[in-house]
Amino acid sequence: MTKTALITGASAGIGEEFARVLAQDGLDLVLVARRRERLESLAAALAAEYSVRVVVVPDDLTDPAAPARIHAALAQLGLHIDMLVNNAGAGIKQTFVRAAWSEHAQLMQVQIVAAAHLTYLLLPAMVERGYGRIIHVSSLAGLMPGAPASTLYPAAKSFLVKFSESLAAELRDTGVHVCAVCPGFTRSEFHDVMGTRGVVSKLPRFMWQDARTVARSGVAAVHRNETVYVTGPINQFLASAVRMLSPGLARKMMMKQARRYRSIPARGNPA
Repeated sequence: MTKTALITGASAGIGEEFARVLAQDGLDLVLVARRRERLESLAAALAAEYSVRVVVVPDDLTDPAAPARIHAALAQLGLHIDMLVNNAGAGIKQTFVRAAWSEHAQLMQVQIVAAAHLTYLLLPAMVERGYGRIIHVSSLAGLMPGAPASTLYPAAKSFLVKFSESLAAELRDTGVHVCAVCPGFTRSEFHDVMGTRGVVSKLPRFMWQDARTVARSGVAAVHRNETVYVTGPINQFLASAVRMLSPGLARKMMMKQARRYRSIPARGNPA
């Protein structure tokens, strides 16, 4: 039987590329994001190119009720999900107290609560069938020391890593694989939405990956049953190097880099 993958944040960037990679692999798709028109356009293109079934379920994961609605829609359509890609993300450019609490709440809802809730809803059927693949799109930031600005982003990404590790341990020998995929800087519209394109463009070209490579390597990693996978040799080197440093030195290095590529307020003025 043809397997079906559900991808959140599928309308652009890494999520869109996961959709393309999985359609190329012959999986039917359920695409979830807020932008209906973008989803429908992508669905039509993928169905025509790869002869797969593509279902669009527009929803806003900042709404706590969204995962239950999505689950109900799947039941109504008679669909079972073999692969879940929790890709939907959010970022906040400002420091913690400068941003409105509603922005922080939405970030945590999308990247932590919705990801865990969708996993909770879809996992039992995977275990019952003896097959499942769950990808949490984390970040290299989730493996590095925290740095100022976008304060909750690395914390949320770190949650996805620990969640994946714990869940993978629970699911050993069930046929369900869980992988936290940790890309570094990736070419997508994320930085345009964040308004940080001008700043991050100062990074050297070798630091960047394209979204298709991230998606393809992430799919391969979950099939290999890797629990945490850092994409790209540069990012793998950085993740390994940080583990070998003392925590204090690692934090100092992160602060130095943050000041190069982020707008950091003066000491004593967090706002």
